[in-house]
Amino acid sequence: MENKFKKIVLENSDTIVHNWLNEIDTMKSGNYSASITEELLENTNREFVNIIFSSIKNQGETEHLKEFAEKLINLGWQVSYITDGLQLFRRVTIDFILSQSDKIDTDYISQLLHNVDQWVEPIIRQLVNEYSGNWENIVSLQRVALQELSAPLIPVIDNITVMPLVGTIDTERAKLIMESLLDGVIKHNSEVVLIDITGVPVVDTMVAHHIIQAAEAVRLIGATCILVGIRPEIAQTIVNLGIDLGKFHTKSSLRKGFITALEITGRRIVDSRDKDDAIEQMIDSLSGE
Repeated sequence: MENKFKKIVLENSDTIVHNWLNEIDTMKSGNYSASITEELLENTNREFVNIIFSSIKNQGETEHLKEFAEKLINLGWQVSYITDGLQLFRRVTIDFILSQSDKIDTDYISQLLHNVDQWVEPIIRQLVNEYSGNWENIVSLQRVALQELSAPLIPVIDNITVMPLVGTIDTERAKLIMESLLDGVIKHNSEVVLIDITGVPVVDTMVAHHIIQAAEAVRLIGATCILVGIRPEIAQTIVNLGIDLGKFHTKSSLRKGFITALEITGRRIVDSRDKDDAIEQMIDSLSGE
């Protein structure tokens, strides 16, 4: 009976494809097709249905299913496109086979439903698994990239580095900040690290605790930590919370913190214009003599 159903489907593939394309055309309002061209949608739909027939004919071909799943991810389409499309194919195929049958009874319908499920279900599982696996891989790579960007340590001058923090600091991110900070201090041979919290919207007890831990860890490996970007409202919050930052240098701006970092490392900012004026005065005095 299975071979009979398969023969009907394969011999009438053009008609079934036509019916399926008409049905799936009603899915255009879905998010998977919100920002693509009609041509791309039509080509992808035809590729989809060709893959379905290829899988039926070759009893579960997997290579094209994998490539198609990757394509859908790159297009940004939802997995519902796969499941909805295959459910439509199931219904269209069953309707067509029934329309070609002279004798229909309970056993016939039962066999038909069973065989069509045997064609469609493996494709659904394979495509969804491939889609999910590729999506999880992409999300994992993006998470790593975001983590690296969320706690950068920037060397600005010999022995001085800056870590600008932006956004909310939770426990997971605080751990990443600590690791990046300690690794960066060793890597860049930093004597002074400026932690800039200008972009941190809220400093509560937990955030302050994480920052203090990071600064203390820097101190334990032989470097000095300067906390910069303390706005008046944050200073008031810290005082109200009774948080003690007495062990650490604190400055209201990155500029002031950098000047302090230069002093700690035995350097200072010199205005070159003053030096040029002094040289000119010396030349003038020599000429006058």
